Amino acid sequence: MMKDTPNHIMIITGEASGDMYGAMLARALEQQDPHLFLSGIGGNAMENAGVHLFAPISALSVMGLTEIIGKLPVIWQIREKVKKALVHTAPDLLVLIDFPEFNLNIAKLAKQRNIPVLYYISPKIWAWRQRRVNTIRRRVDHMAVIFPFEVPFFQQHGVPVTFVGNPLLDRIPPPVTDHRMGRLPDSPVIGLLPGSREKEITALLSPMLEAAAKIQQRIPSARFLVSCSDSIDADRFSAITGPWKSVLNMEILKGPVQPIFHQSHLLVAASGTVTLEAALYGVPMVVVYKVSPFSYSIVKRLIQVNHISLVNLIAGKTLVPELIQGDASPDIISTTALDLIQYPNRLADMQSALLGIRTTLGESGASDRTAKIALSLICSKKTDDQHCGKIAVL
Repeated sequence: MMKDTPNHIMIITGEASGDMYGAMLARALEQQDPHLFLSGIGGNAMENAGVHLFAPISALSVMGLTEIIGKLPVIWQIREKVKKALVHTAPDLLVLIDFPEFNLNIAKLAKQRNIPVLYYISPKIWAWRQRRVNTIRRRVDHMAVIFPFEVPFFQQHGVPVTFVGNPLLDRIPPPVTDHRMGRLPDSPVIGLLPGSREKEITALLSPMLEAAAKIQQRIPSARFLVSCSDSIDADRFSAITGPWKSVLNMEILKGPVQPIFHQSHLLVAASGTVTLEAALYGVPMVVVYKVSPFSYSIVKRLIQVNHISLVNLIAGKTLVPELIQGDASPDIISTTALDLIQYPNRLADMQSALLGIRTTLGESGASDRTAKIALSLICSKKTDDQHCGKIAVL
């Protein structure tokens, strides 16, 4: 017999992009089942979407192996919070969004308590550490993936999987014709996107600002828009940017990055989901990536793809420059950016190639499809499968 209390879904993420996706999923779930109770780990977006948070993502957002080691005590405390929540609240479903180092451990705890697990936004195990698919097969009931090429990978490893489309398509309409890239701007606008994690800010913000100064020496009329994510400590951010305010023609924009996309002729962006979002807006970019030397030495041995940016991975070729580790220096960043910003035809060609990415990502409606899978998994647990919606590869 089904219980009369509302269904309870726990959603866990550890990054700003996951917070955005989690909020979109929460709203889709509430539309399909208005009586749902949602809890989890997330940020402002998930909280505003009605998710009752028992821990913030700011405590979890890390990058690189040494950075994870430094936060192990905090991560362990949050793991214990999740464990207690799984025991005492007994959610009907656990939804995990990316963030595999933490979430796959939580999946194990859920399986031990017979709580179904839906993984939304797959870890990029097709890119590196592919053996993790064996862990996923044991601990996850269903994968809701956002890239079509992920489906055959999981199928060949015996993991139930559905391609739901990419949730960014729900947020970003097809752009109208953009003439910014077809002419040399008198006052080019360059967006600096240093990332949403504290370690990214530490590694990338200063080199980006130094590169901006070099660009401004060549193009005095250049303007710079600097993104400060809501997940970043504002005082720490200001401590880095403060000395540059009298040197650079720059403006700091806190919160969503969309205003920067709309105004910029070129972006210098930390590798991550934001690069795919920029591609869907058709904004040319230079992608930068930098972690500790130890972390990178490990990653180099494990990585199984030729690119680090989502844009190039999806395209299967180099559409945007990637500056990794030592190449993410002020000199190389500025030179690479100038090679683009001074030649509008290069910007226009890149924009055209980036806009072609949309056609490879399926149809809009990813959040709605994922919500249907989530509710179907709950139904399957409580009743015979014949009474529940069928989960199929779309």
